[in-house]
Amino acid sequence: MSTWDVLLWGAAPYVTIAVLVVGSLWRWRYDRFGWTTRSSQLYESRLLRLASPLFHFGLLVVIVGHVVGLLVPASWTDALGVSEQLYHLVAVGLGALAGVCTLVGVALLVYRRRRTGPVFSATTVNDKAMYLVLVGAILLGLLTTVLANGVAGGYDYRATVSPWFRSVFVLQPDVALMVDVPWSFKAHVLVGMLLFALFPFTRLVHALSGFAAVRYLFRPYVVYRSRPATRTRRGWEPVDVPVERRGARGTSRPARRRRSRAA
Repeated sequence: MSTWDVLLWGAAPYVTIAVLVVGSLWRWRYDRFGWTTRSSQLYESRLLRLASPLFHFGLLVVIVGHVVGLLVPASWTDALGVSEQLYHLVAVGLGALAGVCTLVGVALLVYRRRRTGPVFSATTVNDKAMYLVLVGAILLGLLTTVLANGVAGGYDYRATVSPWFRSVFVLQPDVALMVDVPWSFKAHVLVGMLLFALFPFTRLVHALSGFAAVRYLFRPYVVYRSRPATRTRRGWEPVDVPVERRGARGTSRPARRRRSRAA
């Protein structure tokens, strides 16, 4: 083990967790009204209707796959009767499909943001950095899934990366497990940590609201009703005159008569 191994696989995960937790609390405390996706649906919806489901549903499957692959030990799946070949086949096939859907979705989102004038005008430097890291994480994930596990004969990450990941959360990081891991897996883990560190400071933070949005599924629909617009001239209105007695200019008719007589 080198000093870099200790820093990258022993210290960096805790720095990432600290930035994620403290940054999210800070964002909620000081930028609660900015805790949003800053939706651009009003500017363009045709591409968004295709890109958003592809990205979000593909990402959901990717997240579930990461949770199972990193948190569930191989002994548990063996006890359930899932062979290593079957697990490998499902992980590569479903992971590749979900990764391609996620990549196509985010590519369409980036294309839409670049080619639609109002959407591009609303894009910040923060958004561009977020998209760059997000696309990098997706590409590296596909690289490890398709090339390392599919084309190159497979790599048993559940014997190295998964135990290391679990050791971090029990505060006993086993750095030695990551020393001989292929570079594609290491790059994917590092870019993933960078993405989580940026998470609280980008529009991705809205994903944390999903944990508190269970009531959204059961709340009644919001009904919007239109009403004809009425044009009235702005002006001073007497506070002691009922609304139904006010004229078009904002004052009551008796009040206007009294003023003319006094004049």
